[in-house]
Amino acid sequence: MTGPLVSVVVPAYNNEQFIAETMRSVLDQSDVDLELIVADHSSTDGTWDQMQIFADDPRVRLLSTPAGGGAAANFNRVSREARGTLLKLLPGDDYLLPGSLARQASAFATDASVVMTASRRRLIDARGKTLVAAYGLKGVQGPMSGSAAVRHVVRSGSNVFGEPGSVLLRREILESVGFWDFSHPYLVDQATYVRVLLHGSFVPDRTPGAVFRLNLGQWSVALADEQFDQVADFHRSMHQLRPDIVRSQDVRIGNARAWLMAQQRRLTYRVLQRRMS
Repeated sequence: MTGPLVSVVVPAYNNEQFIAETMRSVLDQSDVDLELIVADHSSTDGTWDQMQIFADDPRVRLLSTPAGGGAAANFNRVSREARGTLLKLLPGDDYLLPGSLARQASAFATDASVVMTASRRRLIDARGKTLVAAYGLKGVQGPMSGSAAVRHVVRSGSNVFGEPGSVLLRREILESVGFWDFSHPYLVDQATYVRVLLHGSFVPDRTPGAVFRLNLGQWSVALADEQFDQVADFHRSMHQLRPDIVRSQDVRIGNARAWLMAQQRRLTYRVLQRRMS
């Protein structure tokens, strides 16, 4: 049986407060053939009960992932269930903005070489207050070859393409690279994107299409050092894997920028701590 054009997969865990908003934002998308797959990773709150609100929608499949295996188990399990040509992984506390799926899907319609698109996103706090209205895609001026996109990721020292909710991928390519790459846990997003981009080209979507919810745990001072160490190791591994694309100079530039951003993250944490307290 032919699958839908787009699969939106949600790896949910203790998202009782937000999961209904997340699912509704997908099901309210217009002009796109979609399925929504939500896998609850043995939540200890009311996430599963909130998911049942949408159980009668024929576009929805609700799954339960056994405890254990960390985020990787649920990311990969829910992604393997997808049948769509295109796939978007949406965290269970984020949501999509109206029209984003159809707009992003159109980027793949006329060019078979496109394997990924990413939108800008809106950043909000835990209460839903907007912190940044349009964020992301820094330095991306237009469509890019996969090689150029990979080099840009490394040289930027950051995840310029954003969280998974802002990204749409060709599902068969994601499957061919083994789904989500947790070899650098803080860099799951860009580590996976890079592996996909080595198989084709990238098209940006400069319109905000997803809303990402910040929390203090993501911005702690302690994490800043750990994240930088993983970024540096990721850059080194990309140079070793594809020295024709990622040169030693690219690694040095990316590491320097990542270190500066780690220091900025320390300051940002203190500001967010005051604003969210």
